Amino acid sequence: MSLLESDRELITAELGREPTPAEANLFENLWSEHCAYRSSRPLLGAFDSEGSQVVIGPGDDAAVIAVPEPDAADTPASERTRDDYSETYITLGIESHNHPSYVDPYDGAATGVGGIVRDTLSMGAYPIALADSLYFGSFDREHSQYLFEGVVEGISDYGNSIGVPTVAGSVDFHADYVGNPLVNVACVGLTDEERVVTAEAQQAGNKLVLFGNATGRDGLGGASFASEDLDEDAETEDRPAVQVGDPYSEKLLIEASETLIDENLVQSARDLGAAGLGGASSELVAKGGFGADIALDRVHQREPNMNALEILLAESQERMCYEVAPEDVDRVAEIADRFDLGCSVIGEVSEGNYTCTFDGEVVVDVDPEFLAEGAPMNDLDSVAPEPAEHDLPDADLDAAIEAVIANPNTASKRWVYRQYDHEVGLRTAMKPGDDAAIMAVRETSGDADDTTGAGTGLAISSGANPNWTTADPYGGARAVALENATNIAAKGAVPLAAVDCLNGGNPEKPDVYGGFKGIVDGLAEMCADLSTPVVGGNVSLYNDSEAGPIPPTPTLAMVGTKAGYDAPPAALSGEGELLLVGDAGDALGGSEYLNAVGGSDAFPELPENPADLVATIAEVARDESTLATHDVSHGGLAVTLAELLTADAGADVAVDDAVALFDETPGRVVIETTDPESVREAFDGVAAVESLGEATADGELSLTVGDETVELESEAVADLRDVIPETLE
Repeated sequence: MSLLESDRELITAELGREPTPAEANLFENLWSEHCAYRSSRPLLGAFDSEGSQVVIGPGDDAAVIAVPEPDAADTPASERTRDDYSETYITLGIESHNHPSYVDPYDGAATGVGGIVRDTLSMGAYPIALADSLYFGSFDREHSQYLFEGVVEGISDYGNSIGVPTVAGSVDFHADYVGNPLVNVACVGLTDEERVVTAEAQQAGNKLVLFGNATGRDGLGGASFASEDLDEDAETEDRPAVQVGDPYSEKLLIEASETLIDENLVQSARDLGAAGLGGASSELVAKGGFGADIALDRVHQREPNMNALEILLAESQERMCYEVAPEDVDRVAEIADRFDLGCSVIGEVSEGNYTCTFDGEVVVDVDPEFLAEGAPMNDLDSVAPEPAEHDLPDADLDAAIEAVIANPNTASKRWVYRQYDHEVGLRTAMKPGDDAAIMAVRETSGDADDTTGAGTGLAISSGANPNWTTADPYGGARAVALENATNIAAKGAVPLAAVDCLNGGNPEKPDVYGGFKGIVDGLAEMCADLSTPVVGGNVSLYNDSEAGPIPPTPTLAMVGTKAGYDAPPAALSGEGELLLVGDAGDALGGSEYLNAVGGSDAFPELPENPADLVATIAEVARDESTLATHDVSHGGLAVTLAELLTADAGADVAVDDAVALFDETPGRVVIETTDPESVREAFDGVAAVESLGEATADGELSLTVGDETVELESEAVADLRDVIPETLE
C-alpha cells in the first residue's frame, strides 16, 4: 500500500509541508483500516458498553471488569449494583491475526496469541485463559488442512510455552474462507483495583521506556498489510509483513510485568503491536493529551544498520512501551536485566508534538492527536442481502444424520484442544469440550459450610457460525450472541460482559458492507437484550482474496459468573428424564442439515425474551436435580444428543420431524433431570418445555423421527465424530 492521495493532501495541509518518508509511512499505518477503523467506527456506536461491572470499557488495550462477590455471582448482571462487585477485576480482550495466518500459519497464529497476551499485561493483569476461534476453507481441501494444522500448532506452541491455558473457542470450515482464513484470539486476565494500568500517559517529563525483545525488521508494514485484500502471491510476497514470535521471551515478559506492577513502577503502558513503536508510543501520549520526544537510535536492535523507518514501524514481538517516573528508571532497568530482557530509555513525555529523531535529524514532527485520531471516516454504500426462499428437499434420514454428525463443523474438536495445555495454572474447573470453560478466578476464606463453594467461577464461551451469518447477517449475529450466552447459562453461570471480533470482506463493495452492517446491528441488539455490555473488541476488514470475500463473521467472546466452580456436564448419566427447554425457530436456514442435503430456508425466529430465558436456564442448571445440560445449536438436536452420548449412557428420544431434529435455533438446552416438574415450573411463562424421552444405561441412541427410527451405538457415533484426526492422519 501507499498513502492515499486524499490523505496525503489532508496531512500536507495540516503540517504546512510535505510529510517526511517516516511520517508518510507512520500515517499510512495509523490511518489504515486496521488501526483507524475508518469503515467500521461509524457503526460501532450501536454497542452498549456500560454497566455497573465495567471499570474500563472500549478504547484501551483491554477492558477491565469487576468480578461480583460470590453471593452475587448467580444474580443477573442487570440486577446488581456496584456494591455487589469486589475489588477483584478481570481483563477481557480479543484480536485477529487473519492475513498473517494465511501467509505463515504457524507464526501468524503464534504472534496473534502473543499480541493479545501483551494487551492483557499492559492493563496490569496476569493472563489466566485464552480462547481461539478459527475459520478455514472447506475441510476437504489440502490447503485448508495445511493452514488448520499450522495455526493450531502455532497457538499450541506459543500458549503452552508461556503457561497460559487455552480453554475455549471454536473451529469452523466454510468454502468462502478458502483464500482468507480467520484467526481470532481472546484473552482473560486477572488483576485488582490497585494494580490497574491504562494506556494513557500521565505526566510530562516521565520517561518512555522500550522494554522486552530487541527490534528487528520483521512485521514491517503489518498494519497496512492487514488493510488490503490478499492476492494470489500473498504467501510469498507478504511474508516480510508477518512477525516472528519468541514465546520464551514472552514468558519472561509476563513475569517481569508482574514485578513491575508489584513495585508500582509503571505509570502507563502499551504493547507494541500494529505499527510497532510508532503506533504504541504515539497512541499512548495522544490518549493522555501529551506529546513525546523520542530518539530512535536509542532503541535496542537485533539487526545491524536499521534505518529510522524500520525502527519506527517494525512489529517485532515481545515488546512493551512503558511510561516510567524518572526516579524509577534505574529500577526498571534492573528488573529487565534480572529477566534477561532489553531495556531502552527512548525519550520522554512532553507538552508538545510527537517528535522522533534519528542520528540527530528530526524525522517525525506531528500533532499526536492528529496522528492518532485524525483519519477521516469512510462513507460507504451498503446493500442488504435478499432473504432466502423456503425450499426443503426430501432427504434420507439415516444418511442425513450421519452426514451432519460427521461434518467437520459439528464433529469432535478434541484433536485441537488436546494439543493445548488447558490446565496450566490450576484454575480450569470445566475443561474444553463442554459448552463453556469455567475458571476459578479467586478463592475465598471462610468456614467449610460456605454454600458458595470455593469462590467465584468464571465461565468463558467464544465463537461464531458462518453458516448462520451467510444465510442472514443480522439474524445470524443475534443468534451468535444468544448461543454464547446459552453456553454460559447451560453451565449455571449468568453473562457478565463480552468482547467482539468483527470480521468482514472488502467494505468498498456495497453487498459486503451491507452484510457487515448486519452483523454489527444484530450482535449489538442481542447483547443489549441480554443486558451484556460489549466492552471492547477488534475489527478486521479487507478479508477478501482472489476467491472472494469471507462470510461476515462476528466472533463473540463472552464471560459469565457463578458461585463456586461445579457445573453439570454435557454428558448423560443415564438416570434421568430428558427435556428440551426453549422455543424452536421452526426453520432450517443456515443449518448443517441444508449444507449436507441442499435446499434453502428462512433463518429461525429467535425468542423475544432472551434475558429471562438465559437467566432461567442458568437457574435450572444450578439445581441439584439437574444431571446433565447441553445447548442446541450447530447441527441441531441430532448433534446435541450425539455429544451427550457416552459409552455407559444413552437415550431413547422421539421428535416430530426432520425440522425438529436439525433446527439450530439457539437459546435451547437439553436437560437430564430427576425432577422434570420443577423444570417445567421454572420455565412457566418463559419458554416451552418439551419431553424428549429417557436417558438409558446402555450407551445407545434410539432416535424416532415421525414414524422412522434410527439406532446408533456410542462407538459408531464416536467414529463419526472423529472425522478430523482420521482425515489428517
